[in-house]
Amino acid sequence: MLNALEIVTTVIVGLMVGVEFSVAFIMNRILDALPEDAGQLGHAHGGRMLGALMPFWYIGSLVLAAVWAVAGWQHDGAGLVVTAAGLLIVSVVMSVLLLVPINNRNKTWTPETRPADWKQQLQRWNRYHYLRVAVIIAAFTLLVTALA
Repeated sequence: MLNALEIVTTVIVGLMVGVEFSVAFIMNRILDALPEDAGQLGHAHGGRMLGALMPFWYIGSLVLAAVWAVAGWQHDGAGLVVTAAGLLIVSVVMSVLLLVPINNRNKTWTPETRPADWKQQLQRWNRYHYLRVAVIIAAFTLLVTALA
């Protein structure tokens, strides 16, 4: 049963990393290349879609890693899993304190209602997001290493 938990946790976190990496390095570049209104509307729509899904994915990944850490406490790699869970906690805290407030504003913007500094706010979100992606990549790497 522990093996199944290890694999499921690693796959779920790995998929999350892939989605967030894609947002950071592919989707945002595509949206930013669109004409101003289309790009801004795309960012708002993406914020609504992913903003509804990602809290469950982040919390679910953290819960799975925590369960793995507890269930596998006596096994090799437990320290790696605990550290990975700690990094996932950091990613959740970063999300709640830094990224979600910007996303909550962004997802309501239209070309008529967006603030004058909307591009700066999205750039700030992107900087925080790059850091969060690095944190979850580190967590994923630790989980993969713990499997060995």
